[in-house]
Amino acid sequence: MRSRRYSSDLTPPWKRQAPVPEVPAEPDLVVEEVSTGFCGAVIRCEKTAQGPTVTLEDRFGKHRVFPMEPRGFLLEGKVVTLVRPRPAAPAAARGPARTASGSVAVPGARARVARAGRIYVEGRHDAELVEKVWGDDLRIEGVVVEYLEGIDDLPAVVRDFSPSPDARLGVLVDHLVPGSKESRIAAQVTHPDVLVVGHPFIDIWEAVKPSAAGIDRWPRVPHGQDWKRGVCRALGWPENTGAAWQHILGRVHSFRDLDPGLLGPVEHLIDHVTVGSPAGP
Repeated sequence: MRSRRYSSDLTPPWKRQAPVPEVPAEPDLVVEEVSTGFCGAVIRCEKTAQGPTVTLEDRFGKHRVFPMEPRGFLLEGKVVTLVRPRPAAPAAARGPARTASGSVAVPGARARVARAGRIYVEGRHDAELVEKVWGDDLRIEGVVVEYLEGIDDLPAVVRDFSPSPDARLGVLVDHLVPGSKESRIAAQVTHPDVLVVGHPFIDIWEAVKPSAAGIDRWPRVPHGQDWKRGVCRALGWPENTGAAWQHILGRVHSFRDLDPGLLGPVEHLIDHVTVGSPAGP
């Protein structure tokens, strides 16, 4: 008679916990510690006599250290087990280096002389975000990004620029959705060497993924209120929009931290300005 093999785990099946994924505690990963509700970005992992620990930083800059226990954290609302990241692979094994936009980096490449073409964005924050993620690509292509104080005078701005096949103009507009004031202004620009595209967000802040910014979601601000100040109030941040933006921008490291609703329009603008438009050596 064949003997049966029994599992050494005598826990009834209905009491067993389902396995959860193991997630490397990479820097800037945003998680929530289950027992305290503390939410923050991973700063570092350390090996201690009591076991591995992870240090988290919340949106106010406060640091807390937690043991990396099984099922100890929430990632996007789901229970996970944090583990120490694997050592970085040698450069040859990792493949070619990438820029923050995801393009293949060109070692030792020098910035080109600026093209006659330009990309205009609505505000300083927009320009800073585009520079941080696409700056390496723009310098290699010789593309300059300038910011406007809004787009109310966009048709006049386009006329002053005098676009041509050798001096193309691209414009990135905030909140370019059907029926908006921005869409009506953009429709007035019909020059063949000008491309106006936009993203659906009320402000460029919202193009940063909430997980990258260290928040659960972007708050809804009542119509008629200043959006940036309303966001700061809703999140419990000081109403210093400049400092708030520097905090958000500091959490952006690559295109992975941005919503796809911004990625496509910016890439489209770069293509428009560079195709058929000469640049210096």
